Amino acid sequence: MSRRQDYEAQTEALLLPILEKYGFELYDVEYVKEGGTNYLRAYIDKPDGIAVNDCEVVAREMNPILDEKDYIQDSYVFEVSSPGLGRPLKKDKHLEKSIGEEVEIHTFRPINHEKQFFGYLKSFDAKTIVIEDEEETELTFARTDIALIRLAFDF
Repeated sequence: MSRRQDYEAQTEALLLPILEKYGFELYDVEYVKEGGTNYLRAYIDKPDGIAVNDCEVVAREMNPILDEKDYIQDSYVFEVSSPGLGRPLKKDKHLEKSIGEEVEIHTFRPINHEKQFFGYLKSFDAKTIVIEDEEETELTFARTDIALIRLAFDF
């Protein structure tokens, strides 16, 4: 397990009791470096959506725990956020909840001269993801070819 994965796993374990207390779901945890700053981000959700106050409540309870446990070697900024409307579908549990939803797929390399695809998520397994486009054509993607898959949203 990498250091990043270890930080994320420990954070998840510490967050779960707090989230259960308020009826929130843990969507994801990530430890990333952006512009020279390390960020530990927790993405939380609930059926009717997350508000700023929900994020604040979780952050206030989690900050003293992070200070006490002190398992992250580098300095970092802790953030609690909603996964947002165009949430990335990183885990199988995200994909499972999104069957039938419209998704956007970005590939690492062009496939038939395209790198961006839209359609309804039909199915997935350990190696592939299948969507149905607006012409009702099924498109199958190797998971290793996908740079990003997220819920699509129209304005």
